[in-house]
Amino acid sequence: MVLVEAGMLVFPAPEGIDISTEAGLKTAMNMMSFEHFIFPFLAHALGTLFGAWFAIRFIKTKHISAAYSIGMLFLLGGIMMVVSVGGPIWFIMMDLTLAYLPMAWLGYRIGKM
Repeated sequence: MVLVEAGMLVFPAPEGIDISTEAGLKTAMNMMSFEHFIFPFLAHALGTLFGAWFAIRFIKTKHISAAYSIGMLFLLGGIMMVVSVGGPIWFIMMDLTLAYLPMAWLGYRIGKM
């Protein structure tokens, strides 16, 4: 959430739109440009990466299962976000395909070093 909030400071929401509610966020989606989606993507990807890394650092066995479990939980959250709020199709595809399971795998690889 810190990254998303930082993103709103760097790239403010469109004028006159309240993004603190789900309805306001749905309305603002059509008015947002590419830069508004950078920080949410980073938050999803880095959250998954560090979550997977953290999980395998403290689990003694089945590291890959732990990493992918974190990735799947985050992916489910991402799917819930898409269903409830929506967004541009390019962001949905990029977010769901690159921010979760690949980042869980990368967290696993980094954690095994």
